[in-house]
Amino acid sequence: MTTQQRLLDILVEAVDTLTDDFDVIDFLHRLSTRCVELLDVQATGIMIVDEHDELQLIAASDETTRLLELFALQHDQGPCVRCYRSGQAQLNIDLTSRTATLGFGPFAAQARTAGFTVTHALPMKLRHQVIGAVNLFDTRPGLLSDSDLQIGQAVADVATIALLQQRTLETSHLEKAQLQAALTSRVIIEQAKGILSERYGLSLDASFDTMRTYARPRKMRLTELARQVIDNTFDGTFEPTGTDTP
Repeated sequence: MTTQQRLLDILVEAVDTLTDDFDVIDFLHRLSTRCVELLDVQATGIMIVDEHDELQLIAASDETTRLLELFALQHDQGPCVRCYRSGQAQLNIDLTSRTATLGFGPFAAQARTAGFTVTHALPMKLRHQVIGAVNLFDTRPGLLSDSDLQIGQAVADVATIALLQQRTLETSHLEKAQLQAALTSRVIIEQAKGILSERYGLSLDASFDTMRTYARPRKMRLTELARQVIDNTFDGTFEPTGTDTP
């Protein structure tokens, strides 16, 4: 399979994130393996930030890399962490060089133990918003080529857009669910108003005020009280606010 075909596959997979049953874990795991296929590297790890603005390991091309990335998070160090915080790519880091690994020596030692000699980190960034980083590892010394850098950053950008789009959809779905819940609650309250209006000879406004007067000091939700009225499970006593006819 050509590089162009693999890139096309990644774009198609990214489009799939627009569906309701999108699996972010599966998508990013496939992306990590795609990076190994596309780029001249041996392993890939992907970290993204959670709702608390804390980096979390979300995918890795293999178990060794997964454990190495967890080590980086536990020690709050490494190129991926630095890349996320700075928003800038960390390239051609020689894991055997004390100077190059200044600030994350323990991570470098752990990476060398895993067999890696060089690493790179690419930001998952859209404009000024950084949501994570892609970490690339190689067992051979050498520089990341310009073409591999362009492809790697393109993959990171596609993943970023896909994830941000998914978060937008999830937020939209949540807002819609909240709106639907509010609409459903309103229907229930209207039904309860009608029952109280018939029972006590009140107008609908007076029925609503009666429910509010009962619920507020008891810290009850109006919807909860309305359901009790509809289900005939209300065991309290209403004090109608008026006797006007509906």
